[in-house]
Amino acid sequence: MPKRISPRFLKHMSRDIDPDEIFLDSKNLPGFDRDQFEGRIEKPISQNAIFGVFLLFLMIILIFLAKIVNLQIFQGEEFLKKSENNRLDNMPLFAMRGLIFDRNNVPLAWNTFDNEAERVALIMQDTSTTTEKMPFPHRSYISLPGFGHLLGYVSYPKRDKSGNYYQQQYMGKDGLEEYYNEALSGANGLRIVETDALGRTQEGSIVEKPTDGDTLTLSVDARVQEKLHAFIRDTANDFKYMAGAGIVMDVNTGELLAMTSYPEYDSAILSEGKERKIIQGYNLDKRAVFLDRAVSGVYTPGSIMKPFMAVAALAEGVISPEKQILSTGSISIQNPYYPNIKSVFNDWKAHGWVDMRRALAVSSDVYFYAIGGGFADQKGIGIVNIEKYSRMFGFGAVTNIDITDEKAGTIPNPEWKAKMFKGEPWRLGDTYHTVIGQYGFQTTVLQAVRGIAGIANGGKLVTPHFLKGHVPANSTTIIPIQAEYFQVAREGMRQGVKEGTVTGLGVGYVSVAGKTGTAEIDAGKKYINSWVVGFFPYEKPKYAFAVVMEKGPHSNTIGGVYVMRQLLDWMSMNTPEYFGNN
Repeated sequence: MPKRISPRFLKHMSRDIDPDEIFLDSKNLPGFDRDQFEGRIEKPISQNAIFGVFLLFLMIILIFLAKIVNLQIFQGEEFLKKSENNRLDNMPLFAMRGLIFDRNNVPLAWNTFDNEAERVALIMQDTSTTTEKMPFPHRSYISLPGFGHLLGYVSYPKRDKSGNYYQQQYMGKDGLEEYYNEALSGANGLRIVETDALGRTQEGSIVEKPTDGDTLTLSVDARVQEKLHAFIRDTANDFKYMAGAGIVMDVNTGELLAMTSYPEYDSAILSEGKERKIIQGYNLDKRAVFLDRAVSGVYTPGSIMKPFMAVAALAEGVISPEKQILSTGSISIQNPYYPNIKSVFNDWKAHGWVDMRRALAVSSDVYFYAIGGGFADQKGIGIVNIEKYSRMFGFGAVTNIDITDEKAGTIPNPEWKAKMFKGEPWRLGDTYHTVIGQYGFQTTVLQAVRGIAGIANGGKLVTPHFLKGHVPANSTTIIPIQAEYFQVAREGMRQGVKEGTVTGLGVGYVSVAGKTGTAEIDAGKKYINSWVVGFFPYEKPKYAFAVVMEKGPHSNTIGGVYVMRQLLDWMSMNTPEYFGNN
């Protein structure tokens, strides 16, 4: 029989348990995580906390209300205008970029479209048939070689993924496209189209018509330009020159009949930017394809400086045209560092007795050493006058031609040497080298042709330019030297064609005067730059020319004269009008 539990015991078991009895020894119990509030009594949220939360929400509501009031009342008008603009779609109406023609109205740069619909849409300014932005024409260029650096290229208008144009203009890049970019661009028009919230076009629009760019007519003859480039290119490839450049210029006006540089880039390829491999090839080509050697290439001129130095010597009165100087093949002067040693300055050959005209014809170095720095009883003009007269003929300064990236070149002087060679003094030998266009002398092909034009026209320094019939402001500077001194230089250059170093230009159909130059380059003198400069017709000069073939083998006897002879032969058959005396 089960044992009966006492009521007294049950009463004892049912009494209330005090909380402090439960937690009396909780601190001794293992396993409680105090950070998780284990072993602690829950407490109700205080009224202060509830009131704080209420105040926080009230503050947020008040801030939002204040912002709404500011946007709707104080800035409402401004945002209304912005909302109006958001529903008005601005479409640019692209201006037609100006055309470029040569002197005979041969198109050199013009505009084309991907299809006939685009052409009609742009001409009619009609965007109703398409949701795309207005089309713009692409730039096309003459396919003949020789015009890359002359014309340059363009960057087309650009738009983002949404179809909005962030560049609404063509940007000329290099050449005439860059220099005359503002005139060629014209001004874009604007079409404003209203759309509703669903993007549907509403009837009616506001149109500002575009203004097309100006047309440029150049003084360049595309035929002469292409042939000059071809002869430079073929000569470079056949006779191992790295590059070359050439210019033909009107001696009286400065109009450029031709100006080209090899190698060159294709203007259309750079404008479109799609032929990645070809463009990469341009960038990696060690011949510097993007360098316009006619205006940006600087070269040691060599003996083409001698006609200018002859005029300088006559103007300074250190010699008469008839006085003869003996060239035995070299001159020797005392070495300033070693009393028992003499410094020898060689001529390219022994010429015997030569006067000024003969010295120019045969390009005697010894003659010009003597009149430049002085030797024996012959007084020289000195480095100060060498620089002075070089600058009179435009060397060491830009010509202000209407094309980009023209360089000024360098005329050596004592200050230049001290800067370049850590304070070294100027020596007589430096003057000897400078007077024959060596040492640190550097010039551009453009400066050379302008200087020769100054001798041909009797002392006028003209500004080279490309626009036909346009006369630049302050385009002519008179060189303050007596006219007869220029005539002596002209006669010496003509004698050079008859029986001197330029006999390759002795042709029967036009009388040419010229001067060659062979400038040694590279530390080991392994290479040369081959120059020729001159003018024609001799009796009444009309055009000056300058050609440089860059970095050919030192032993090479074919160069600038060969290029110019080919061009003259071609011109006699195809453009004989440039040889006339009128």
